[in-house]
Amino acid sequence: MTNIVLLGGNGYIGRNVSQEWISQESEANLYIVSRSGKNQLLYPQITNIKADVTNFEEVNKKLPQKIDYIIDFIGAPEKNPEKFKQINDLPAEVMLRIAKEHHVKAMGFIGGVLGDKAFVQGKKKIEQMLRQSGIRLEVVSPTLVYGNGRKDTLSKMVPFLKFMGLFSKKFKPVNVNTVAKELVNKMRYGN
Repeated sequence: MTNIVLLGGNGYIGRNVSQEWISQESEANLYIVSRSGKNQLLYPQITNIKADVTNFEEVNKKLPQKIDYIIDFIGAPEKNPEKFKQINDLPAEVMLRIAKEHHVKAMGFIGGVLGDKAFVQGKKKIEQMLRQSGIRLEVVSPTLVYGNGRKDTLSKMVPFLKFMGLFSKKFKPVNVNTVAKELVNKMRYGN
């Protein structure tokens, strides 16, 4: 039985990764950790855990002893350095501590390629810190992610960004199903 921990996994990309993982490996158990402890997905393989993802002790005591994979979905642009650390750095540090303590096979991380310079550089710095751990790290760094019902201001830019994507991959939007499949395949099988 495979046990996967998803920090912030009840968000847009996390839900799609959960569905993809279950479709590939129906016997997998997913432990989704979030502040709310609630999830739109209702599968018997999913256990929702309410915890502060920036607090290692709180999260770790609610997890199973055996963890095969852990993924950090938490992150957002933030200009204030202290808030950036709270939103981006601390969840990644918690993931790394859990990965070390439970001897996971791999960690997963969502990188950043779009956004202000501080956000992109901050995500790269976190990725470097995780890579230095010696634990296998699989990263997907999508641009704008769309599909599966996303209807916000950014998703309205998809047609324009598809056009811009003809000239630069940095702007090419990516369907969430593609992102989910890429991450799950990388986690399960390596690069």
